[in-house]
Amino acid sequence: MIFRQMAAMDAMDQTGAVTSEQSTVEKVQSALLRDAGEAVQSGGVVRENRRKDGTSVRRTLRGVVRDTAYLLCMLFTSLTSVLLLFLLAVAVGSTVVAGMGLVLAPLAVQVVRRWTDVHRALAGWVLGEQVPRRYRPLRGGIGSWMRQVVADRMTWRDLGWLAANAVVGLVAGAIGLFFAGTPPVTLFTMFFWWLAPVDDPLHMLMGTPVTSWSAALATGLGTLAVSVPSGVLVVPRAARLHAAMTRALIGRSTADELERRVEALTEARTGVIDAHGAELRRIERDLHDGTQARLVSIAMRLGMAKQALGDDPEVAARLIDDARIGAESAMGELRSILRTMYPPVLTDRGLGGAIHALAAQSGVPVQVDVEDLGLVSAPAEAATYFTIAEALTNAAKHSGASVARVTVHRTGDWLSTTVEDDGCGGVDETRGSGVVGIRRRIEALEGAVHIDSPHGGPTTIKVELPCGS
Repeated sequence: MIFRQMAAMDAMDQTGAVTSEQSTVEKVQSALLRDAGEAVQSGGVVRENRRKDGTSVRRTLRGVVRDTAYLLCMLFTSLTSVLLLFLLAVAVGSTVVAGMGLVLAPLAVQVVRRWTDVHRALAGWVLGEQVPRRYRPLRGGIGSWMRQVVADRMTWRDLGWLAANAVVGLVAGAIGLFFAGTPPVTLFTMFFWWLAPVDDPLHMLMGTPVTSWSAALATGLGTLAVSVPSGVLVVPRAARLHAAMTRALIGRSTADELERRVEALTEARTGVIDAHGAELRRIERDLHDGTQARLVSIAMRLGMAKQALGDDPEVAARLIDDARIGAESAMGELRSILRTMYPPVLTDRGLGGAIHALAAQSGVPVQVDVEDLGLVSAPAEAATYFTIAEALTNAAKHSGASVARVTVHRTGDWLSTTVEDDGCGGVDETRGSGVVGIRRRIEALEGAVHIDSPHGGPTTIKVELPCGS
């Protein structure tokens, strides 16, 4: 009995030892797997950081190359600016001599405008944004051009830019030439110094003569170590400063932007007045030709029924029924007219529901994609509704489309609406189509209309307008 208990105790000790060993092995395996996972994750992070660093370096190098090319262009354009100033002076001076300046000066100004357009494009290339132009078109004959170019504020700004570019462009071009030329000249001197005569050696920057390999390598590497990082820092800043000067002098100023906005609002106001007058005439015509005629007919039938009521009640009842039907028809016409002013469906179902209702009533299958638009102002809702209604009507009647798509989404305080169809295209606003009404309605709300409708299709009408309430 005692021996059996001792054997059982030994077996239990051995089992405990085995279990302890297994637990230790499992802990070691878990630690190894955890370390391996952390190493893999760390390696992934390192690779991602290397990829980002490589992308950043490539972007920086492309920017330096672009800015260097820009500065080198300015070296030549500054000299051209001096030449253009001289030609302008000659053209204006010829007015006193033979009167030819009245013709030559406006033509020279046109050349200057083309030249500044090139520099607007170059400045936009460096700044990463478009530098818009703002010139008043020359109207009438050549004889009236001189007065127009003198009165145009942009003419004097162009002249100021020519004078500034003649100086600033030369300095900027010299900076670009220095940093672009230093590395190749240094490398050539480092490796081919021995080609020069002994009594007339090649020189590095600062006039250091190179007469041995040790001097060539030491001076060359030192020059590269200073010039390359300096170029990376200086060249982009110099290019952006010159481009910013160009944008400030020959881009749109605040006054130009306000003037453009006033012109756009004036044009939109004229379009709204015309559209409002046309709308009033249409409503008057609909009321006169439709509803008024029905109301007159109802009054006549009721009068006849009154006269026939005592002699022939059946005829009176029939006339009263006809008058009731006419009244219902007149009410339907009035509802149709009211819908063209502000659709009741917008009040009942909101813009999203109204768009789905238009799609259900359309003559072509319509796919609708409308996100949650939030609170939209009533004018924006009505303009969007009528835009979609007109576009779907055109698609069904004129384009021969088999399917249309309506997409409406909101970004901040702007509502974007796109109506597409696979019809024959060829929308022409000059023919007085409904697209003209769409444009007038949208531009009156300071929105924008973009139409892409090549012959053969498809047609895309995109409308963007402010929708803040």
